[in-house]
Amino acid sequence: MQIFVNGQMLQTEVTYLNLLLEELGYEGNWLAIAVNSEVVPADARNQFVLHEGDRIEILSPMQGG
Repeated sequence: MQIFVNGQMLQTEVTYLNLLLEELGYEGNWLAIAVNSEVVPADARNQFVLHEGDRIEILSPMQGG
């Protein structure tokens, strides 16, 4: 399936958001995730089904000043 992650096209076989995050090496409930401009709460990621053409934005906090 073809999806877009942070603006980059990605081919994947996973169908659930939590599995995509694992595949990409993201861990933790502190991530902010939006699929097609809709925020997906951390407790819903295990049940969230991905579809062809979905646009996923993954935001992680950064330290700095």
